[in-house]
Amino acid sequence: MNQELLNGLKERRSCRCFKPEQITDEELRAVVEAGTFAPTAKGSQSPIIIAVQKPEEVRAVSELNARFTANPNPYYGAPTILLVLAPAGGYLGDLDGAAVLTNLVNAAHAVGLGSCWINRPQFMFETNEGRDMLKRWGIEGSWKGVGSVALGYAAAPPAAPKPRKENYCYFVK
Repeated sequence: MNQELLNGLKERRSCRCFKPEQITDEELRAVVEAGTFAPTAKGSQSPIIIAVQKPEEVRAVSELNARFTANPNPYYGAPTILLVLAPAGGYLGDLDGAAVLTNLVNAAHAVGLGSCWINRPQFMFETNEGRDMLKRWGIEGSWKGVGSVALGYAAAPPAAPKPRKENYCYFVK
C-alpha cells in the first residue's frame, strides 16, 4: 500500500492566497505531465492543458473569468493559470477534463505548490474574447472550457480539513 500517496490525497487543500513569485519550469512540467496521465474515455486523451504564465495573459484570463463571478480576483493572485479544455461536442470531454484537473491539483500538492480548482472556463471560452485568446495562443479547432487551476506558492498555510460527512460512502458486499 502506498501510504505516502494516500496521505497526500487527504492532505491536499485549496489555496486562495498566493505569493507573486513564479513557479519553476521544473515544477510546472511535473504538474502538467501528471495531468496528461489522467484517465480519459477510451484512452482518447481528448483534453488539452494550456499553461498561462505571461503576466498580461494571466491578467486577461483572470479578468475574463471575473465576468462570471462576484469575485474580482478569481485566481487569487496566482502567477500561473492552467486551463483545461475539451473538444466541443466531443465524447465525454467534460469528464475527461475533470480527471485532468484532479491530477493537476494533486500533482501540485505533491511538488509543494498551492493550487485551487477554478470553474467558469465553460463560460469564458463561449465568448468572442475567449475564442480570440485561443487564436492568439495558437490553439486551433473548436474547444470548450472545462475548468482551470490557480497555481503557485502558497502565501499562507491551508485551512484544516472539514470533517467528512456521514453517509459519504456505502459499501455493498
